[in-house]
This record gives sequence, C-alpha cells and structure tokens, in this order.
Amino acid sequence: MKKDKQYNCYFELTLDIVGGKWKPIILYYISINKVARHSELKRFIPSINERMLTRQLRELEEDKLINRKVYPVVPPKVEYTLTEHGETLIPILESLVKWGTSYANSIGFNNFKMEI
Repeated sequence: MKKDKQYNCYFELTLDIVGGKWKPIILYYISINKVARHSELKRFIPSINERMLTRQLRELEEDKLINRKVYPVVPPKVEYTLTEHGETLIPILESLVKWGTSYANSIGFNNFKMEI
C-alpha cells in the first residue's frame, strides 16, 4: 500500500493490499502451516514464478501481514508467519474457500490438483 495513494473507499484499499491472484493463496497457505518457507510456497503454488513469489512476499511484509525471519545459517533459511493483522484475514479467506467449495459442487466442477 502506498500511503500517498488516494482511495475511493475501504474496499479499494483492501483489494490493493490483499487482492490479486497470489496474495490470498500465500496467506491461506501460511495460515494452514503456521510457518512457511519460500520453497514450500513454491511447491504449493507451482504456477507462480520465483520473481512474482518474492515480490508478493515483500509486499505482504511491507503491508505488515506477514513476518519474515531470517536465520543466520548457510544456506540462508527464511521463514514466513502471519502477523496479527494477517491472522484477522483468515476467517475471510476461509469463507471464500467455503463459498468456492459450494459453488464448485453446485456446478459439478471437481478439477483440482490438490485440495486443502
């Protein structure tokens, strides 16, 4: 989020922070596992490229939705966890999953690589 940006409403602000294709998936995965590493996220979201994953993680960290902890070891070990603000999004994401499940069932769609 850019603090000097002008928003028309809170919904627009919210979508600016957590909208897009990848951020909700990243947040949801971290919420399920409590802690996630870059390589785990990449395995969970194989269609995201390295650059985009890194960018999305940085933005989520800048917006204070995730914490990034770097361990001083070789090779470097980095773990991501949700912040308090990030945790408050989880019920909303779970509602979206529930809605998606209901919708998929109602139209007979069941073409998933994996379900969580």
